[in-house]
Amino acid sequence: MSASIVRATVRAVSRRKILPTRAALTLTPSAVNKVKQLLQNKPEYIGLKVGVRTRGCNGLTYTLDYTKEKDKSDEEVLEDGVRVFIEKKAQLTLLGTEMDFVETKLSSEFVFNNPNIKGTCGCGESFSI
Repeated sequence: MSASIVRATVRAVSRRKILPTRAALTLTPSAVNKVKQLLQNKPEYIGLKVGVRTRGCNGLTYTLDYTKEKDKSDEEVLEDGVRVFIEKKAQLTLLGTEMDFVETKLSSEFVFNNPNIKGTCGCGESFSI
């Protein structure tokens, strides 16, 4: 029998403040309304799937697709009856991100307000973490 060279002690800490976990993704009311509108006439789909792909001049871009089922590794975000699934590859890059839907005179698009982004390209479609 060998002697233990490392000793560990467990102590209960009562004064330590527990930090809340950050939501993987939050949706604004306008994003929730747009997702509901997109899925309204598509009963075969259960929600949207958000992913990231290597593309663009800065490295990564977001992808949005309809989904019929939740994959085993997907993170599910349920907000106001809307289901959004995050692909495994995108989960760490989207942590703490707000998904919004913005309409202007020239465009209407989902906008991801991501605090983890370190840089974007000039057109705003690709980013780096």
